[in-house]
Amino acid sequence: MKKLLALVLAVMMMAGLITGIAAAEDSDWDYISGKGKVVVGMTLFAPMNYYDGDKFVGFDTELTTAVFKKLGVDVEFVEINWDSKEIELNSKNIDCIWNGMCITPERKENMSMSNAYLYNTQAIVAKTDKINDLLANLDGVNVVAEQGSTGEGKLLGTIEDDETVEVSAKEFFSKSNYTAVDSMAKALMEVKSGTADIALVDSVCALAMVGEGTDYADMTVNLDNNFGLQEYGIAFRKGSDVTEKVNQAIIELTKDGTVAEIAGRYGLTDALVPVE
Repeated sequence: MKKLLALVLAVMMMAGLITGIAAAEDSDWDYISGKGKVVVGMTLFAPMNYYDGDKFVGFDTELTTAVFKKLGVDVEFVEINWDSKEIELNSKNIDCIWNGMCITPERKENMSMSNAYLYNTQAIVAKTDKINDLLANLDGVNVVAEQGSTGEGKLLGTIEDDETVEVSAKEFFSKSNYTAVDSMAKALMEVKSGTADIALVDSVCALAMVGEGTDYADMTVNLDNNFGLQEYGIAFRKGSDVTEKVNQAIIELTKDGTVAEIAGRYGLTDALVPVE
């Protein structure tokens, strides 16, 4: 009997050890801090993540760096295909998606989303000398948006309209011809080159990249049609324990003025989501 009890106890202890190891492996924070760095998936667009000459800058670039400096790990930024972002995250090619990503019910279902940190909406961008005629008659107009983006979701109706929507993008562009492209920057280039008439992109992107003094000085941003208010969030793997650490770090960096200082450099002060 004593031998049997000892055997049972030994098995229970081993099971406990195995469970403990599994729990440690399931900790995203243990995984990331063990590497000493977090790999952040992003695409290049101002004012979030972009190059100013040889220098990699942007609101998200600086905020990400400040947050993980506080948490004690380095940051490696990796450019990804936006439409494959969830696959990249779940396969651990990246640890985080931090790139002006709108929070949606589907994304909250599939990933661990942070608290909102920046407001956004969808903007129409077109050549200045054509925009009025285009908006007067959208029949057959060629529209582009980033594949997998909120703009595409709104246009196709895969992201449902909510109470903030005054005009349904799906209905608005129902008689237009839609083509997906691989980034918001590419959407703007398509309009500039004349291969598309309208780009539907994040207002945060459009207001930073289009207009006088930019590469798109001959284009105009139209925000008259309210396709709904969105909020940017940061995505981690489902169930990740890193999400709350990042939420808390952003709260602390907001209280000490760091977030406002970074936002001020990129003209995003008014877009900040209040932190309580």
